[in-house]
Amino acid sequence: QVQILESGGGLVQAGDSLRLSCAASGRGFSSFSMGWFRQGPGKEREFIAGMSYRGDRKVYADSVKGRFTVSRGNAKNVGYLQMNNLNYEDTAVYFCAADYTGSVHEVKTTPATYAHWGQGTRVTVSA
Repeated sequence: QVQILESGGGLVQAGDSLRLSCAASGRGFSSFSMGWFRQGPGKEREFIAGMSYRGDRKVYADSVKGRFTVSRGNAKNVGYLQMNNLNYEDTAVYFCAADYTGSVHEVKTTPATYAHWGQGTRVTVSA
């Protein structure tokens, strides 16, 4: 059983930065690809960033490209989402997800394709 815990959210001002962490326990996480999603007020959960199992492929949503960076710790049981130049539209609950993929280079972008989720961490950006 894989358990995922996000942390690092908070209240910041527009233009600030935050780094979210995704800590996993249980077998298999080091072999999973990882995705970050967010769900804003009244909105559906959306993909924002993901990294393949080997870390050689990273995918970003257009809304965060150039501002957010996904990475993984050396131990591979921790993932990170560095968020720079935050704006009001980034206000949401952020979720980390992980799962096996058919290819070591694959990055899944659909929420329903991930089996393991954290409980989310809230990010609030004041204008």
